[in-house]
Amino acid sequence: MSIFIGGAWAYANGSLHLGHISSLLPGDILARYYRLKGDKVLYVSGSDCNGTPITIRAKQEGVSPKEIADKYHQEFVDCYTKLGFSYDVYTRTDSPFHHRIVQDIFLELLEKGFIYQKVIEQTYCEYDQQFLPDRYVEGICPNCGANARGDQCDVCSSVLEPTELRNKLCKICGKPPTTRKTEHFYFSLSSFQQILEAFTEEAQNQKLWRENAISLTKRYLKEGLRDRAASRDLSIGVTVPVKWFESKKIYVWIEAVSGYYTASKKWAKETNSDDSIFWNETTTSYYVHGKDNIPFHSIIWPGILAGLKKSSLPTHIVSNEYLTLEKKKLSTSKNWAVWIPDMLERYDPDSIRYFLTINAPENRDADFSWKEFIYSHNSELLGAYGNFINRTLKFIEKSFDGVIPDSNIDWTVQNKVKQLYEEVGQSIETTSFKQGLERVFELVRYSNKYFDEQQPWKQISDDIEACKQTLANCVYLIGNFAQILTPFLPFSSEKVKAMLKISETSWNPFLIKPIVLSNVEPLFERIDTGRIVEELERLTSKTV
Repeated sequence: MSIFIGGAWAYANGSLHLGHISSLLPGDILARYYRLKGDKVLYVSGSDCNGTPITIRAKQEGVSPKEIADKYHQEFVDCYTKLGFSYDVYTRTDSPFHHRIVQDIFLELLEKGFIYQKVIEQTYCEYDQQFLPDRYVEGICPNCGANARGDQCDVCSSVLEPTELRNKLCKICGKPPTTRKTEHFYFSLSSFQQILEAFTEEAQNQKLWRENAISLTKRYLKEGLRDRAASRDLSIGVTVPVKWFESKKIYVWIEAVSGYYTASKKWAKETNSDDSIFWNETTTSYYVHGKDNIPFHSIIWPGILAGLKKSSLPTHIVSNEYLTLEKKKLSTSKNWAVWIPDMLERYDPDSIRYFLTINAPENRDADFSWKEFIYSHNSELLGAYGNFINRTLKFIEKSFDGVIPDSNIDWTVQNKVKQLYEEVGQSIETTSFKQGLERVFELVRYSNKYFDEQQPWKQISDDIEACKQTLANCVYLIGNFAQILTPFLPFSSEKVKAMLKISETSWNPFLIKPIVLSNVEPLFERIDTGRIVEELERLTSKTV
């Protein structure tokens, strides 16, 4: 089976925070799982280096947009690598390759009549003497009355045009903009109303999308799809490949989502592979992102794919709700955030991955608190999982010279492990990652209880064969835990596999060879609970 996984592209205008990773982590879990199953996987993403947020940050810092994009793109690569994200391709939207493929997409849609020219009224700042990019216009959302920017309202998730805002202000100078006539290209999104209605209905019937994606998409469809600008007057971006329009850029919403396709093409070129297997009707695709990106993945990208006559419309829309921080909404402008480069300096990446999965905002908003993060690490990762592994393997080292006892595994234990593979696999495939991880830790707790009840420290004197049986069962559980947890906790899983000299690479139960244990050491260290106060002070002291 061919599995395509697209992770949303973060703007390269500032550091990643916990909210970003919370929404993107499911992509890596999916990719690692399907590779273990033996499926053909293409997992792609990149840094959005063309957006207006980058030019805004560059103006604030008095540097070029490229300097900002270069800085944060490299920081993103470092963070994703340290967190174990296993992208097949991680690229950037300001690469010549991306520009060329996006221009090809634009021209194909133009040739097929889905992109057309139109004279419009566009916001213009008389003071700054320029047409304003959408994000340079701020005002009041006409739908819900909240503060919004010119392309989208984050409160009610409406996709907007700058001219629709009330009480408009230019973000550069703070003065009210006027409007001027200008000619632009438009994408005929309305042409795909019926196709996208049927597409959404099927996704709902088969329960392939998260509920937030279904409800928001149906709202847009009920209102009736409107044609959307496909070009803008911008200083950076992909140049419109049409004579007399070379000064204009392809609008970022059409250009950025096309990055999934350009990244696929980049992978094909660099690996001398055929990427068409990821763009046909047999492909299962997952698009992983936050709630604010739903319409771009459920309406706009499917509309573009339909216009290109691609039969690979998104299968799964994996759209997380919001992650709050200490019961308050994350705010990058007020520095109310936990920044990933900072967090990675002090905490194990698997601890971060564990908490963001077990506490994921899959169906409703979830909260990150330092207290819960540290307590969950100490009680679950260290106290339950790490403790079970350490007490078992250390006992074998002490009592059997590190040689894993060779004994038949109880059928009860084997059946529990077989069922765990099936249940966790089903949870991952249906994007219920939290449920899958919870199921693993239920069996971890059962395993600790089993160890306590069997009392191998007594069995070794009373019944050596029973002791061997107990330890063989426990090692079997440990090895298979490491395999099942590989998509969730890749770093600690690799440590366990190294201790047990496991080379198995499939999603099936397997027996552990009676080898000599290697480098047995604790998987996790206890985090001093005094760090809770330290982290809260660090958080509040930096708040603007």
